Amino acid sequence: MVSSSNPTAARKPVAQLYYELLTLGDELLLGLTANGHLTFVGAQLGRRGVTLRRNITITDEADAIVAQFRESWARADVVITTGGLGPTCDDRTRECIAEVLGQKLVHDSQVEAQIAGRFERLGRKMTPNNLKQALVFERGEILHNANGTAPGLWVEQDGKILVMLPGPPNELQPMFTEQIVPRLAARGLLTEREAYVQLRTSGVGESALETKLQSIFDRFGPALSIAFCAHSGHVDCRVSSPTGQLGEGELQAVAAECARLLGEDFVSHGHDSLAKVCADLLRGQEKTLACAETASGGLLANAFTDICGASKFFAGGTVCYSNESKMQLLDIPECLLAQHGAVSAENAVAMATGAAEKLGADYALAITGFAGPCGGTKENPVGTFYLALHAPHGVWSKKLSYPGPRTTVKVRAVNAALDWLRRELVRASNGASAISSRLGAMQ
Repeated sequence: MVSSSNPTAARKPVAQLYYELLTLGDELLLGLTANGHLTFVGAQLGRRGVTLRRNITITDEADAIVAQFRESWARADVVITTGGLGPTCDDRTRECIAEVLGQKLVHDSQVEAQIAGRFERLGRKMTPNNLKQALVFERGEILHNANGTAPGLWVEQDGKILVMLPGPPNELQPMFTEQIVPRLAARGLLTEREAYVQLRTSGVGESALETKLQSIFDRFGPALSIAFCAHSGHVDCRVSSPTGQLGEGELQAVAAECARLLGEDFVSHGHDSLAKVCADLLRGQEKTLACAETASGGLLANAFTDICGASKFFAGGTVCYSNESKMQLLDIPECLLAQHGAVSAENAVAMATGAAEKLGADYALAITGFAGPCGGTKENPVGTFYLALHAPHGVWSKKLSYPGPRTTVKVRAVNAALDWLRRELVRASNGASAISSRLGAMQ
């Protein structure tokens, strides 16, 4: 079931292609599930030179699916749908779109065998309604789903391309990066490589970053396009040349000059997280890390254990919420907690020291604070955090204030701790041996 590999859309420049994303599911409109598909698909397309023109979220009702797909198919070069390919009665996307395209759905025995095999491997009985997922377009292709039962579907018709993907992120995301992106690029619908060069920065705000780099940008005029994206704790700067006047090598040179000007505020080229950059530095120096947390609730440890091979550099971590757990797990003296309190520089230092000693790590990070909305004192209101960094040559603490919602405050505290560690590891790799005089470098 293979169709034409030369769609009409391929005759347009990539930047002029019209992509639409249809995210289906009542759970999205009810707020029960966040629409992470827009964030993921938009970012993946953007890296390869395409701006997603529209994202429309619609219900699982058949009439709504038919009406919206008919409108999108008439307008777009590429339509991507997510959700509604499962086995239950509210999974109607496949049938509704087949109606609009005038295609028959046919049973595929190989897909049925794959579904049955997955159930067998999981030790579960396959119910008859799962056979619905073996219905595929008569004139289309099947996209293998290694992490679920519903295959993706690919159709080339009317000079356009339709991509249909299952809703669960753990199924959709690898399918998109491993199958969809290469297919679209092979048909000239995405650039062969990333369309921009990204600098990841930390410790400098969006407006200050632009001001700092403006003298470099001004030399290239309209040939250079600049875009900024602020996150919680870091800012990304993307440099590109939509007109094609600047080649990849020239963009790389611009990015390298920006990195030199930024100094320690430069984190990395590309998309590596702060934790990944710290992990690479720790591995390169053959050092290990431990952490101790209160208000961040394990987010710091999770940032490192999300990285494959973390056991090579991450010794472990503790979440010591109560004073008793701090005393039992980190050997923090009761008198220190009684005198200074759990949210204090003294306790943060004791936590970092205890984590390093208990887990035998070269470096240790500690976070303690009031994430809110309850808690806080006059001296340390809600949003106050104390960080501590234990290094082979000493231990230091710093006080930070991050007012805002609880979840945001926790993420900002974690990113601040990661960036502090990153800066110290960079200095260590450059032969520096002290950080006490540089505590103001990251605020």
